[in-house]
Amino acid sequence: MNRTWTLVLAAALLGGCRSYDYQAPVSSQAGLVPPDQFARYGREQAISVALGREFAKPYNSGAGAQTDIVMAYARKFPDIVSIVPDSQGHRLTVQFKSGWRTGVVPIADGKSGDETVIPQ
Repeated sequence: MNRTWTLVLAAALLGGCRSYDYQAPVSSQAGLVPPDQFARYGREQAISVALGREFAKPYNSGAGAQTDIVMAYARKFPDIVSIVPDSQGHRLTVQFKSGWRTGVVPIADGKSGDETVIPQ
């Protein structure tokens, strides 16, 4: 009887362990406003969509190098004050001159950042 409870408890503990795949839940776009619609909300929103689209490009060089590439791409926007990458490389925190701060995650919708319409 004790052996059965031990096995049931061990199975419950192993089943309750979470996975360490943080990329999929963070970058999931399910339930969010579509990127093209969000980009029409304003200039800063369009810039954050452009950064997210560049962040989702497959550079085949790892999350750290991908973050560096997106940070270099962000330098062409004078509205951005600072960019802070996540330590695991799954998101960026971008602060604009207006004071608005947003999190940018990869947006894999098949478009590049340069295809995003950014209003003046």
